[in-house]
This record gives sequence, C-alpha cells and structure tokens, in this order.
Amino acid sequence: MNDDAPLKESQASDRETLYFEFLADMGFTKHIGGMASTEELIEACYIDEGKYVLDVGCGVGSTPCCLARTYRCHVVGVDITGGMIDRANERAAKEGLQDLVEFRVADARDLPFHDAVFDVVMVESVIALVADKQKAVHELVRAAKPGGYVGLNESTWVKGPPQKTIDFFARALGSNLQILTADGWQELLVEAGLKDVTANAHSITYRSEASNRLKRMGWKEIGRIFYRFFAVALTNPVYKGFMKDALADPRGMMEYVGYGIYAGRKWLARCLPGERAG
Repeated sequence: MNDDAPLKESQASDRETLYFEFLADMGFTKHIGGMASTEELIEACYIDEGKYVLDVGCGVGSTPCCLARTYRCHVVGVDITGGMIDRANERAAKEGLQDLVEFRVADARDLPFHDAVFDVVMVESVIALVADKQKAVHELVRAAKPGGYVGLNESTWVKGPPQKTIDFFARALGSNLQILTADGWQELLVEAGLKDVTANAHSITYRSEASNRLKRMGWKEIGRIFYRFFAVALTNPVYKGFMKDALADPRGMMEYVGYGIYAGRKWLARCLPGERAG
C-alpha cells in the first residue's frame, strides 16, 4: 500500500466521519473564528447565568466547559462521534465541571430530547456538513423553549468562490458539505419559524485564525495537539492520505470563506411543522 496516496473512493465515501474521527484523535474541535466567534454567538443568544443550554456538535467539549465555567450554565453537549464525547467527558472531569455539563452521542437531525426543553440551542460548524440543513434547523428549534434562542456559528461565503475552492472543501470534508452565504443561513432560521433573526458575517485571514485558535486553546493545549498529530496522524496511513488532500488548499481560499453568527428567537407557542407535542 502506498501510504502517501490520496484516499481511495471506498475510504472517501464517508469523509465526514473520517474528518471527525481525526479531530477526536487529536483532541481538537475546529471552527472558523475561534474564541471570538464563540463569544459573539454567546452574546447573540443572550446566554447568562443559570441558562439551560444545548450545544449540538460539541466536539471535545470546549464550549460547554467554557459556558459552565464562565456563566455557571447547565449545558448538554451532543456529538455524532463517540470519540468526541470521550474527549469531552475527559475535559469536564479535568476541570471539575461534571455537575454542570453532560455529554451524549446524538445526531443533529434527530435529537433525543422532548420539545421545548432548552433556553438556548447553539451549533458551531456542524450544519454546513448536514445534507438536509432545513430538517436539522427545524430540529434545533423544536428543542428550544418558546422565547428561547437558537444560534449558529457557521462557515460562510463572504465572496462568490471559484469552482476550485468549492471542490477543495468537498474533497477535504465530504460531498455533504455546503457552505452558504449569510442570506442563505438567515433564510434557514426564518423558514424554521424563528423571529428577530440576526446575521453577522466576518472575513478571516490566516493570521486572525492563528490568533483566535491560540486564544481559545492556549499554548499548552496546542502543544498537546501537535504531539498527538505527530504520534498518530503521521503514522496512520488513512490519516496521512486524508491530510494530504485536506492540506492541499487552493491559494487565496480565505478571500472567499469566512464565518457568520446567526441567531433568532422562538416566539411560537404552537408546534412547528414536524414538532411533537409534549
């Protein structure tokens, strides 16, 4: 086997799963904008002390632990990858936050919660990877209480991209990936029945991304991630092929892609389409 060859079609067919398993093994959750985007999402969703928050696609638990530590919120984090949940539980235990956070495996398209449970339902860099985005957003809204907030932090086209840039993201992260414009993300929330929807898109640079990542994780955690990268990623033939594809990003990519913060309030007391009474 040629370890340096790109992934075969049979391996690439579940690109999203491989991507999340890779990040879980690294102990790393990636979303554009770093801590700055998370802080803006927290503000857009009016998260403060005592709120009951659902973080969909919680990754290794960084945001739930931040909310619990900073605001003493009770937070439930869900992720489709079991390895992410393992890392999230390890983080909560290390920080002594087990009484405020809990984690479980779940799919954004079929959340294992009754209707109208959470004050805030938030998502960071997940819905772009879901094929049926409207179904997923309806599910987020279903889980929120009337008067509660639903907020997204998602990759956003800030300028019309060339085909090579679109192809790169599909090759690196899977064919389900679909980045939207700010108007596109806003329309999803409005269609799901949210009111007072806000949208705020941001451009990025390599320098700003590096700075935001350092602020979110700190040097110590970044050092651990690099150690895992060299210990695992470079010795695993599947990961090596994945990284070869993923790192071959087209020049000037960040001219076109940024991130956006989108949030709205669930005003309706009646059930939304597909919502279960209870």
